[in-house]
Amino acid sequence: MNIFSLEGKIALVTGAGRGIGRGVAEGLAAQGATVVCASRTRPELDEAVVAIEAAGGSAMALTLDMADMDSIDACVRQIINTYGRIDILFNNAGMNVRQPIDEVTEEEYDRIMTVNLKGLFFLSQKVARNMRTRRQGKIINVGSLTTGRALAKVSVYTATKGAVGQLTKAQALEFGADNIQVNAICPGFVVTSLTEKMWADETMRAWGESRVALGRLGTPQDMSGTVAFLASAASDYVTGQCIYIDGGFMAGDNWPLPPAAAK
Repeated sequence: MNIFSLEGKIALVTGAGRGIGRGVAEGLAAQGATVVCASRTRPELDEAVVAIEAAGGSAMALTLDMADMDSIDACVRQIINTYGRIDILFNNAGMNVRQPIDEVTEEEYDRIMTVNLKGLFFLSQKVARNMRTRRQGKIINVGSLTTGRALAKVSVYTATKGAVGQLTKAQALEFGADNIQVNAICPGFVVTSLTEKMWADETMRAWGESRVALGRLGTPQDMSGTVAFLASAASDYVTGQCIYIDGGFMAGDNWPLPPAAAK
């Protein structure tokens, strides 16, 4: 038995049309899972499905709005009607608005909180109900560097990702009796279609690379191996963990120690 295999598993990946979601969807499919690619943007989902199938995998596209409870209900219901179950949930969909605290509006606050936390909470709840009927399942949430460390000008996002880290632990405790493992990945500085403009700035990129032990920014594909592990039987005794996939950012800083201080 290959404990890393995902053959025969049904995986739901939210925010699967681009960035980390698409990279993970392709990675799970490569390990044998049938992947339901879900997000609000159907053309991107269709492209992801075509890419997965071209590589020999199995996938389907499903429209999902994480801010709409009816959409969440319909998504879960359709997957169960089609495949009979959901084995793996990758809670990747999220949003961010970069701005100082003084500029945050109530509308922006509510929108970020709804997508990043409320939607994740209730999608997990509904999927876990299905997993409990079979006493097995894997839920993998997406945190951030800001799950454990604050960054300026992303205060609401930081609040949601800190909450995701604690929610992951609470879910692990409540779902553990039904053999459902819940963990979170916390990506570091990853270049995606949503962040490429920011990282195209030379000053910003030099700062990011200088803060990472591996000396480079991440890619969506850098996330897929850890997620595949957390989705497989290889991680059956791993739950309630927040795993930083950050090239060493959270390990600490290299400081400019002068020669005189080393003597």
